[in-house]
Amino acid sequence: MTATIARATAPKGARGQWLAPTGLILLSLIPIIAGQARLSELTGGATMTDQNARFLESPIPVVTHIVSVTIFSLLGAFQFVPALRRRKGGWHRIAGRILIPAGLLTALSGMWMASFYPHPAGEGFVLMLLRLLFGSAMVVSIALGLRAILRRNFVVHSAWMTRAYAIGMGAGTQAIVLIPESIVFGSANELWRTVFMGAAWVINLAVAEYVIRRRARRQPQRSRTLHPPTAKVVVGS
Repeated sequence: MTATIARATAPKGARGQWLAPTGLILLSLIPIIAGQARLSELTGGATMTDQNARFLESPIPVVTHIVSVTIFSLLGAFQFVPALRRRKGGWHRIAGRILIPAGLLTALSGMWMASFYPHPAGEGFVLMLLRLLFGSAMVVSIALGLRAILRRNFVVHSAWMTRAYAIGMGAGTQAIVLIPESIVFGSANELWRTVFMGAAWVINLAVAEYVIRRRARRQPQRSRTLHPPTAKVVVGS
């Protein structure tokens, strides 16, 4: 996420402006593919096991989460493309009206699963608290971003939606950082799995703050209050 989102703040040519969304889509592919496999399992009459029993017994939350996070991560990546944001016809606003409910459903369904699904091996109470913490932060970020755009404060809107997107992309970063964690400590090590998964959210938010601050330095004071920033990353206007 560091390399892809950071590029969104740099001036881009017609081809270069697609680097950030391409990287973000690639980052989201692992959890999206895993989600599609889970959907196939749920709809294909899979045999119940200890690993999938919680999903088969209560499929609505996981189906809601998979569908909403797929929309949020893929469609949200295209909000990094300046040409699409400037495109006539309101594409940016239309996409935002899809992304706001998708983002809320992503966060709320994830929090529901963390609270009520039985914890698999390697996941415990602390990880559940982290999921509730970051899920709540995502909901608050979307709410503050929505309030800002209703007040036509484009910079504040952009900042909060950037944070929400960073949290929503946590699963993509987790898929990467858990590879070395599983090799070194084993996939069932609860302590280190919790540490690495929490670190993935922190990494994403750190990159988001870097992008927000760098973007703010590039914008003249007048454009910060009256106009959408040239290089903003917005998922919900």
